[in-house]
Amino acid sequence: MRVLITGGGGFLGRYIVNMLLDLGYEVNILGRSPQPDLEKRGARFFQGDIANKAIVLEASKGTEAIFHVAAKAGIWGSWKDYYEVNVVGTKNVIEACKANQVSYLVYTSTPSVVFNRQAFRGDDESLPYGQNWLCHYAHTKAIAEKMVLDSNDQAGLKTIALRPHLIWGVGDNHLVPRILSQARRGKLRIIGMGDNKVDITHVSNAAHAHFLALNALIDNQVSGKAYFISQGEPVNLWDWVNTLLERFDIPRLHKKISFDAAFFIGALLEGVHKIVPALGEPRMTRFIATELSKDHYFDISAAKYDLGYQPIVSTEAGLDELVKNLKI
Repeated sequence: MRVLITGGGGFLGRYIVNMLLDLGYEVNILGRSPQPDLEKRGARFFQGDIANKAIVLEASKGTEAIFHVAAKAGIWGSWKDYYEVNVVGTKNVIEACKANQVSYLVYTSTPSVVFNRQAFRGDDESLPYGQNWLCHYAHTKAIAEKMVLDSNDQAGLKTIALRPHLIWGVGDNHLVPRILSQARRGKLRIIGMGDNKVDITHVSNAAHAHFLALNALIDNQVSGKAYFISQGEPVNLWDWVNTLLERFDIPRLHKKISFDAAFFIGALLEGVHKIVPALGEPRMTRFIATELSKDHYFDISAAKYDLGYQPIVSTEAGLDELVKNLKI
């Protein structure tokens, strides 16, 4: 079976590519930067941007399934940039599926599609899409997810969306390295009371969920639905961060800043950085203040029941592996 992975050179994308190559799949990759190591393993690489409809059509020819992983992530940038990649890019993928008679589409979404500034404590997929977004990433991913699910059963296409929360593991060049860097420089603070629980997802578990989702589509078990994915048990965010810091011989965090103060500072910095774009990404935003101070964990019973999902890497084993392999 030949499949296409958009964003196959990224953190999660590489895990999916290597997993499928190990299982004997023929793999196409669409991405911006060449991936010679994956090409040596037999993957076929197409260089380009998913916002370019022509390259998406070319890369998806002859494939039976697409894993649409590519996205513009992060919390800062223009609406135009996020919309072009996350919405227009997804529209191009859907249209390529229909034009090239691709049967299955697995979309990498995010729990942020239900963001509404409130805490989530064991909520399931019956949650509505969010509002009061505070973040172009969350807003555009919600638009894109809805497009994917609405395209289910159109032109013979079966679709599914996965919402892994806080993906981490070996190869992560964003989440964990950023935490460690900020902590080493004394710029990291506990936001809020420090007792909030969140879901996290080891990258191998996220990749495994994608494989299970494709199998569920092939077996016609389920389609047109979204699923939360995680380790299956939330962690206290700041206890987990402090455990991570300790494993890298970095002092634990003790200093706190209230949610109200962080939210106010975030609003102030957003205004300044919009006026002076050269300043880059602000250290704090209203979205970050909300995400890092409130509970965000979800019920993954549907993924367990419909997809047969169970984490294959525990949080403890994943942390041991990360400490052993991460160079800082």
